Amino acid sequence: MRPMAAEGSRRTRPNLVAVPADEDDGPPDETGSRTGSETPGDRSDRDDQSGDHRRTSPDAESGPSGEHAPDADDAEPERLSDVDEWGRSQHLRDLLAQLYDPIYDKWFRVEWEGFEKIPREGGALMVANHAGAIPADAPSIMHGIERELGRPVYGLADEMFKKVPVVNLAWSRLGGVQAHPDNAYRLLREQQHLVLVFPEGSKGPGKTYAERYRLRRFGRGGFVQIAMRAGVPIIPLAIVGSEETMPILTKVPAVARLLGLPYAPITANMLLGPLGALVPFPAKIRIRVLDPVHLDVLPDQPRYSRSRIMDTSEGIRNAIQEELYDMLRRRHSVWFG
Repeated sequence: MRPMAAEGSRRTRPNLVAVPADEDDGPPDETGSRTGSETPGDRSDRDDQSGDHRRTSPDAESGPSGEHAPDADDAEPERLSDVDEWGRSQHLRDLLAQLYDPIYDKWFRVEWEGFEKIPREGGALMVANHAGAIPADAPSIMHGIERELGRPVYGLADEMFKKVPVVNLAWSRLGGVQAHPDNAYRLLREQQHLVLVFPEGSKGPGKTYAERYRLRRFGRGGFVQIAMRAGVPIIPLAIVGSEETMPILTKVPAVARLLGLPYAPITANMLLGPLGALVPFPAKIRIRVLDPVHLDVLPDQPRYSRSRIMDTSEGIRNAIQEELYDMLRRRHSVWFG
């Protein structure tokens, strides 16, 4: 069963592979460095103190050396492609949607509960659990929403992905945006988009199969702080099935350090041969949309209560965890739901 869309609202939208954007710093690893990533809100205080003002558009243009900036009265040049200010290409996403449709419908057989709780207009921050060595949950969430509602979905992603050649360009073209408070604020507050974040960070998809469906900490609550500042609701999502699409049997820390990756997994899929490293198992994915969390605070305030932020973050984490347990109790089969 797929979500019902309002008449006339159905449009084909492609898949976006999003990555974690929020995570507790975690304890130092063997090299003495800290693992994990931060959400936009987690970094805001640090940036205010250091004066770090990052650009908010990945494809922001700068003229050649010596060329003066255009006057305010100059007409804005006509955009010659469909690439928006964030680097997202609708044309590319439309092409990939045609490829992902059969995967979404026939391979993962994605089913939604409570899809009507996702707003059809206005900004909202969607927060979900995250799992699988190569997570299938992110593309499933974004493809389903874009296909049924015709709304673009942007995924806040770790800076690591901007450093990988080829991947960095594809990441931007498909809607990935670097996780930074200014970027999140503009997407949510100024442009009123739907934004997806995974507060577990890389520790979510880095869990082994023995640790499946046990949520990691949601960092320092940065996603709550950015939702407060932007004045948007938080939409929690609970996802079952992604843990079994590419389960991790063990990890190789030395390889991860060598490659600069958060983890280097050995998955059950690899037992099937070379293609197993990339092809997920056809586990059925179920996505349950929880009631929106309205924060009832004034947006654009210089500070918000740290205890309120942490309490809200922990409450959302507990709510998603309880829904996961309920969905697992009701599930009859990994493959058929």
